[in-house]
Amino acid sequence: MSLITGLLYAALAAYLGGWYLGHWHGNFSLLLFILTVVTLAYWLAEKFKFRPDREAAAAQLVAQDQARRVSLATQGIGDVDGNIGIARDRLLMQPWWLDWTAGLFPVICAVFLMRSFLFEPFKIPSGSMMPTLVVGDLILVNKFHYGIRLPVINQKIIDNNEPQRGDVVVFRYPVNPSMDYIKRVVGLPGDTIAYVNKRLTVNGQPVELETGAEYYDADSMRYTQQYSEKLGEVKHNILIDRDRPPFVPPQSIEDFPMKENCSYSGEGMVCKVPAGHYFAMGDNRDNSLDSRYWGFVPDRNLVGKAFVIWMNFSDVKRIGFFH
Repeated sequence: MSLITGLLYAALAAYLGGWYLGHWHGNFSLLLFILTVVTLAYWLAEKFKFRPDREAAAAQLVAQDQARRVSLATQGIGDVDGNIGIARDRLLMQPWWLDWTAGLFPVICAVFLMRSFLFEPFKIPSGSMMPTLVVGDLILVNKFHYGIRLPVINQKIIDNNEPQRGDVVVFRYPVNPSMDYIKRVVGLPGDTIAYVNKRLTVNGQPVELETGAEYYDADSMRYTQQYSEKLGEVKHNILIDRDRPPFVPPQSIEDFPMKENCSYSGEGMVCKVPAGHYFAMGDNRDNSLDSRYWGFVPDRNLVGKAFVIWMNFSDVKRIGFFH
């Protein structure tokens, strides 16, 4: 069993190493599920097989020692050397391969359940959601806000709230579901979304927009005009670069499902959101690869609602809730 466990850890190290080096995309939910199942198997084997065997061996050792002492006592030998306490403790000791499998099961199981049904941490990798979220923000996502889903397959089994305009959501990227994206919900099923000349309208109504202070992006070392936008009940800030053209470059548009619901022009685009789907955009409007490029977000792809920055090691003042 020690050899098998060693091989399992070697395979895990190789998988994580390749993932870290970018040789392949990992599926952390699937990995955590497999680790939970494997450590559960070891935990059950420890509870019903290995530990009873060790306890039986330790009990046999104690019984043999007692029998030996009784036998010597009948011969008039009462002072018997030797203490089997150390040997007994060693027999009862859990081997390393059980300590690093069965011993980890409660922790891994707790993390798996919490991550699958309650909250999941994410790290913001790009500036597409500036100024709301910046590179390096560590956020938490509420996994049950939009309903309870089975882990790994992401199948909804219990309904809860429906996504609303203005929600910041994490979802599986429709083009490559092994990747997670984070954007803001702009359009709900049935909505007609237009982004023309850098002005957003929902069902023919222009979204409330107010000019704010310029925003300084430390990474690009340049200023961008900041605006306050109100989607539904959510008021948030966005960035618009007036020096960038308003249209979506044709070569950047994916051949996405129900593309016929959208029309593109030199001034922007208009889309009719199909049933069971959402239209999502980044707050950094001219630096966001979003629904304008790759289409609609299916409901089945939703992971959860982002709601708090729990850490940013470069700027701890960013910790807190956001809209």
